[in-house]
Amino acid sequence: MKKYLIVGGVAGGATTAARLRRLDEKAEIILFERGQHISYANCGLPYYIGGKIEERDKLLVQTPEDFEQRFSLEVRIENEVQNINKEEKYIEVKNLKTDQLYQEQYDKLVLSPGARPVRPPIPGVNDSRIFTIRNVSDTDRIKEYIDQNNPQRAVIVGGGFIGLEMAENLHKSGIFSTIVEMAEQVMTPLDYEMAAEVHQHLKVKGVEFYLSDPVMSFEDSEDRELAVVLKSGKVLQSDMVVLAIGVRPETELAEKAGLDVGEHGIKVNEYLQTSDQNIYAVGDAIEYECPFLKKKKNTYLAGPANRQGRLCADNLVKGNKRKYEGSTDTAIAKVFDLTVASTGLSEKTLKNENIDYISTITHSASHAGYYPGAKPMSIKITYAPDTGKLFGAQIIGYAGVDKRIDMLASVLKFSGTIYDVQEIEHAYAPPFSSAKDPVNIAGYVAENVIQDVMPIVDWQDVKNYQQESTYLLDVRTKGEYNMDHIENSVNIPVDELRNNLDKIPADKKIYVYCAAGIRGYLAVRILKQHGFDRVYNLTGGIKTYNFATQKQSNEDIFEGDYFTKDDILYDRSS
Repeated sequence: MKKYLIVGGVAGGATTAARLRRLDEKAEIILFERGQHISYANCGLPYYIGGKIEERDKLLVQTPEDFEQRFSLEVRIENEVQNINKEEKYIEVKNLKTDQLYQEQYDKLVLSPGARPVRPPIPGVNDSRIFTIRNVSDTDRIKEYIDQNNPQRAVIVGGGFIGLEMAENLHKSGIFSTIVEMAEQVMTPLDYEMAAEVHQHLKVKGVEFYLSDPVMSFEDSEDRELAVVLKSGKVLQSDMVVLAIGVRPETELAEKAGLDVGEHGIKVNEYLQTSDQNIYAVGDAIEYECPFLKKKKNTYLAGPANRQGRLCADNLVKGNKRKYEGSTDTAIAKVFDLTVASTGLSEKTLKNENIDYISTITHSASHAGYYPGAKPMSIKITYAPDTGKLFGAQIIGYAGVDKRIDMLASVLKFSGTIYDVQEIEHAYAPPFSSAKDPVNIAGYVAENVIQDVMPIVDWQDVKNYQQESTYLLDVRTKGEYNMDHIENSVNIPVDELRNNLDKIPADKKIYVYCAAGIRGYLAVRILKQHGFDRVYNLTGGIKTYNFATQKQSNEDIFEGDYFTKDDILYDRSS
């Protein structure tokens, strides 16, 4: 009879334990957890604080008692594994309730220690009004503080997925929320122009935020508030602070045991085996080879941790037969009314890695334009300029974002191309999509760019264009142009273009733009077939340009948008 010990629960450890029992009914399995909970929905913690999830017990996927009962194994909560003796194959454990120290032998050991929130050495960071959020205990402390102190203002340090979810939920609880982010944008997995859409939406919702302005210190104020001092000199008064600036893998136990540990976590091979053949590791604490860059990395997502747990259990019982192929880092978040999602490699990552790529942005309707309630959806994809191999995708919208990012993540997972994106078949009915789904359209546009049917420029090219050598052509309606246009552009609506070719200079580059790119594409095709060689369409249209270049304001740029029966995006003012 084999004896398996598992250090740590939640997605990685608990999944490994459950799968082990399903594969081997006779094995002895013991799971050690230094906390009180072995399986909880940490992705749901912000929503419990905000009241969307009303019952705390809903967060507890499995209690230790239920887990023991169902899987006939032993769960030892509040027991901390402190040392591993690899040579003699035992662990040293401290019972945190009794302070008892004891040893436990194993045949195979699985490490799933997870990651801990980053708490930087900023002066004043240990104030009792400053919280992190990683587990149920953290959530209990925040909830108790809110209930007892009725805070009016909160500062969230960090504009990542958790930071934005906390801002939303505190805001909906009636607490005025301010986000402080040291980067130039929130949600750093996104490219800047995509994150700019999120910035705009946060303004609409009354969430204050500061970019490129890190926290320098936390100080007591005379009125008993907590002062958050920023690098710019700005001082934010707050009743509470939530640190949401990331996590670090917990590798101390592995390091003490002499296991190989890399820059990003515990080193494992393709079978999730550490440098010791009898010890495996899963979850947030491991590093593995990125399937795209062939470099070591880690990820802090529940989906990959669950898959790792299943594969690990299979390899423990059946021998090393199942390989972990890495993660596409597919992630999604709700930010008030927006849904924000990404998968694979962003444009900025590709630039940093010196990988040749093309990126294109499309704005489509969430469903058929003739059916009421169609909402805008922005899709950015990156891909290889020669083969069209898909590198990554980002989507922002109000409806249907989840299923579109899943489509693209599936193509990405199996090393697909933009031609595969075109071929995705989807369930179509007017309330759910269009005959040409937004994902298909992204693939069609990419093909046009690769084949030079539609050369493109991006918002930065247009922002920095030279008027002496470039002609900027707006092909929207006159009403749209009069409401808003790029400075020094000339308006010739696409439907009138063929009758006005003599007004367009043949000796200049021509940058064409419309609202989202569709009419710009039509204009490019007209001009190129009438002898204009240097014609380029602004990818993402003026919508992306405005998001990326305008000063952030409280006016929602989507408010005036609507889709017609031909699925083309127009501005309501026209």
